[in-house]
Amino acid sequence: MNIDIEKRVEMARQYHKQGFNCAQAVVAAYADIFDLDEQTALRISASFGGGIGMMRQTCGAACGMFMLCGLHCGQTNPNDKQAKMNNYKQVQNLAQQFKDINGSLICAELLGLKEPDDPNTIISKTTCNDKVADAATIIGKYLQQ
Repeated sequence: MNIDIEKRVEMARQYHKQGFNCAQAVVAAYADIFDLDEQTALRISASFGGGIGMMRQTCGAACGMFMLCGLHCGQTNPNDKQAKMNNYKQVQNLAQQFKDINGSLICAELLGLKEPDDPNTIISKTTCNDKVADAATIIGKYLQQ
């Protein structure tokens, strides 16, 4: 698969700057590759922002990356254990790459939040936009393989 990764990263950044969450930005930037329309891409990834539903758990950008991995090599036959394990292995590899770059997969840790449940906490959009770019880059390189 030939992908212009820089273009996809910029698309992801732009989605995020428009106000879409981190997961939406990553998924929407690659949606057309999987014949997924923009509205569907934005809806299926909508719940994963803010570390999944604003719970500050697994980073939304990483979740978006994992969703795209599922579209690429996810298991579709319940009896295909090999496909299931292959997908899990790929997700683990992507997760490790993200952790190697950022030090964590946890939203609260990535943002340096001491009290992640405090609704008054101000979040740096720049920090999140950088995580979106990292996830978009990692998944782009993966899809090119």
